[in-house]
Amino acid sequence: MNCREMSTSTEAILLGTAQDGGVPQAGCYCANCGPARTDPTRRKLVVCLGLVDHATCQSWLIDATPDFREQLHALHSLAPDCPLAGVVLTHAHIGHYAGLIHLGREAWSARDLPVHASPRMASFLRHNAPWSQLVALGNIRLCLLTPGRETQLSPNLHLTPLPVPHRDEFSDTLAFVVRGPSGRLFYCPDIDSWDRWDHDLRRFVAGMDVALLDATFFSADELPGRALSQIPHPLATDTAEQLAGVDCDVRLIHLNHSNPLHRSGPERDWLAARGIGVGAFGNRWRLGSEAS
Repeated sequence: MNCREMSTSTEAILLGTAQDGGVPQAGCYCANCGPARTDPTRRKLVVCLGLVDHATCQSWLIDATPDFREQLHALHSLAPDCPLAGVVLTHAHIGHYAGLIHLGREAWSARDLPVHASPRMASFLRHNAPWSQLVALGNIRLCLLTPGRETQLSPNLHLTPLPVPHRDEFSDTLAFVVRGPSGRLFYCPDIDSWDRWDHDLRRFVAGMDVALLDATFFSADELPGRALSQIPHPLATDTAEQLAGVDCDVRLIHLNHSNPLHRSGPERDWLAARGIGVGAFGNRWRLGSEAS
């Protein structure tokens, strides 16, 4: 039975929930990382979203993380008849593009795989080794995204890239609205501050069916000895207070290894009381059936 006979739906699949370093993070033995070293069920992959169009037998990954191999395998396991048709990149921090290295000749040696990115992100890849070799050897084909303009991945899946304020040392940073035939999902794994964004968060999220939002830190006290002003992100508590009771399925993602939301406890209970959830590997959202 082929994929057209199995389903005509489009869907999004959450394939990771952690900040760029994952859980356990190198050199850390905190309350999250220590147990994760001996218990595989406590390990968390870096945040990544899979998109699947079962009608056209295609799939995509938003971001190529350091856990690219595992996430590609997971996507294949969940949609075995929908091979990877491309990668979409949010920005040039290590958790979001470093997995591209697996597409090179030392590994998969992919051929002409579309990589969708902003012009600045594409320029970074084109002019900096080892990423430039992927372009020169034809492992990847850079496809430019225009912020604010919808791009069609397939007849049933469309992306609108939206600029968000973030530490933009090497590239700008994008969030994405994913539109299926009858559903809309907002994916924003990184942002410095909702107050600096061009949109009102609550009003914007109320127009979505699903929102997957940056919640790197629950508390400003999580990393003693480090100034969070150097790695700014909206606190999960601030986001939850802004969105309490909103008519949308809100899940928090991009959790730092120090974040207590990685495990059950009073912090998760506090969120749940406000109608906010925490993303989990394998969460799936149907975005509608094949367009007629």
